[in-house]
Amino acid sequence: MSESLRDQLLKAGFVAKPQSKPQPQKRPQQAQRPQQRPQQQQRGQQQQRPPRRESGEIDLAKAYALRDRNDRDERERAQREAEQRAREKKERKQKLAALLNGKGLNQATAEIPRHFPHANKIRRIYVTAEQLPRLNGGELAVTQFAGRYLLVTREIGLAAQTIDPEALVLLCDSQAIDDDGVPADLVW
Repeated sequence: MSESLRDQLLKAGFVAKPQSKPQPQKRPQQAQRPQQRPQQQQRGQQQQRPPRRESGEIDLAKAYALRDRNDRDERERAQREAEQRAREKKERKQKLAALLNGKGLNQATAEIPRHFPHANKIRRIYVTAEQLPRLNGGELAVTQFAGRYLLVTREIGLAAQTIDPEALVLLCDSQAIDDDGVPADLVW
């Protein structure tokens, strides 16, 4: 029969290394145990930790979490601000309603249109012959409330302006009258 590869190598002059037998482990002595315990504790702690990923992945996850938290905080802040503005607007509307309740001087029999600019459009309110010179002279004012134009006294109009600056629509200046005796803000 043929020789094994090992036998062939031995005949060729290669010397085989003696195989070392595994030595039985000796029990550690009492003095060595305290030194090994911290190492064993460290090994236990390392085993309890989750396997560490690349630092880029952890940073990316933290970045996404931070961005989500910032977005959520921003949405909540914007919502709180919108609620605050709505609450203030509601309060102003209630104050205007209390101020203007029953103080409108509009008359159903008024037939003279008084035109004025408001919100980039020409608007009109109907007044009587007695109210027109008072409106043009600055004794009366026009306020807007609940989508309607109300003719009120100058004092009520100024009070409405302090509550909501956009409530006062027209208050003529008695000093700003043209040569023809027509108010300067009159639009035909």
